[in-house]
Amino acid sequence: MTASAASARDRRRAAIGTAAFAVAPATVAGVVPWLLTRWDVAAPVPGGVPAQVTGALLIGAGAAAIANSFVHFAVEGLGTPAPFAPPKHLVVGGLYRYVRNPMYVSIAAAVAGQGLLLGQPKLFLALAIGAVPVVAFVRLYEEPVLTRKFGAEYDEYRRNVPRWLPRLTPWRPEGPESPRG
Repeated sequence: MTASAASARDRRRAAIGTAAFAVAPATVAGVVPWLLTRWDVAAPVPGGVPAQVTGALLIGAGAAAIANSFVHFAVEGLGTPAPFAPPKHLVVGGLYRYVRNPMYVSIAAAVAGQGLLLGQPKLFLALAIGAVPVVAFVRLYEEPVLTRKFGAEYDEYRRNVPRWLPRLTPWRPEGPESPRG
């Protein structure tokens, strides 16, 4: 098998695995809010139409960012976000140039957006409670694993890209193998 055929096979596997793993964020950003609210709109919605428009924009931006992040895992990383099928390469393109955890941030944006759109404060409480295990998982599992697997490359990335609050400008790693995107 040629290197390009192996690479194409790796990309297909990564795409399939990533699509399968998409169930997790869809559950957190869609099913859980539905279970908590049945998507019932409060009457009146606190903040009115401006809050609802902001909520709709956050939902849309969150969904687009999650999709973009999954594509980068499959195409750039040749893997998935799932710990059982991790990427072969450190993912630092696309939204990962701005923030180290765009999927978690995007899921939070989508849930907050639903809270605004529906006028359901319980979603903000759920978001705060849900943030605790996510932060612990990132700090205690993901970051140590990435440090062991990618070493100096991840250390440089971590020094330049914040964990939760995005940079205003994209980080551009130096070197001939810098990813595009």
